[in-house]
Amino acid sequence: MWGIIPAAGNGTRIQPLAFSKELLPVGSRAEQGGERPRAVSEYLVERMLAAGADKLCFVIAPGKADILRYYGAQIGSAAIAYTVQPRPAGLCDALFRAVPFVEPGESVLIGLPDTIWFPFDGFADLDTDRLSFLLFPVERPELFDAVAVDRQGNVERLWVKSAQAGSRWVWGAMRMPGGVFRELHRLWLTRGKQDEYLGTLVNAWLAGGGRASGIKAGTAYVDVGTLHGYRAALELVQARGDSDTQVFTAAELLATDRWRVTTEAGR
Repeated sequence: MWGIIPAAGNGTRIQPLAFSKELLPVGSRAEQGGERPRAVSEYLVERMLAAGADKLCFVIAPGKADILRYYGAQIGSAAIAYTVQPRPAGLCDALFRAVPFVEPGESVLIGLPDTIWFPFDGFADLDTDRLSFLLFPVERPELFDAVAVDRQGNVERLWVKSAQAGSRWVWGAMRMPGGVFRELHRLWLTRGKQDEYLGTLVNAWLAGGGRASGIKAGTAYVDVGTLHGYRAALELVQARGDSDTQVFTAAELLATDRWRVTTEAGR
């Protein structure tokens, strides 16, 4: 199973930094009898490994070799590959840089490395036989890709950073078969690579008969790409403690709206 991590963004909303935003320290972890800072992207990596990913692919920009130095060739039992997005060209372009690695019979997990979300095992709630989105309730869906689903959980459409978003649920992670990942890539090519955002591509895919599910299992979602979001992430991590295995239950998180507050800017 592949975990694809698009980490080529410049992080302009939180600059200036002397390193890639995906390595921004948020919280800490115990290691070899001591304690060290934890990069924000480690939260996504941990969730992918817990879901069974045994291969990770970081999509990086040419100047982000610090991510390669940080993660190296392996983390835990998972091998790591890297591919480069030569210039900023949107999320679709970044994700599909990983197409050569993915076989049709494999599963693919996708998440954003500058976010922290709960539940920890959210990937396990997603369908394995189709494109499946992990959805989170937010106060300002117009800053993200909002997702509308019917009563059976089938995705009806997505709104991409739209003030007219018809849903307060946004996607924060996804899972799909490798064959579906390749189908989306072929559609993107057919459409002349015009889709910068994943939401517009998925809408076209749905219009052509594609199927996707939206699972409303997300309980907390913080985008660390702004100073406001970074502060919220620090508070969230502090609230949950330093244990790698301590995870809030859905009931605990839904008891307060505090961690439903997202950042002031979208992806």
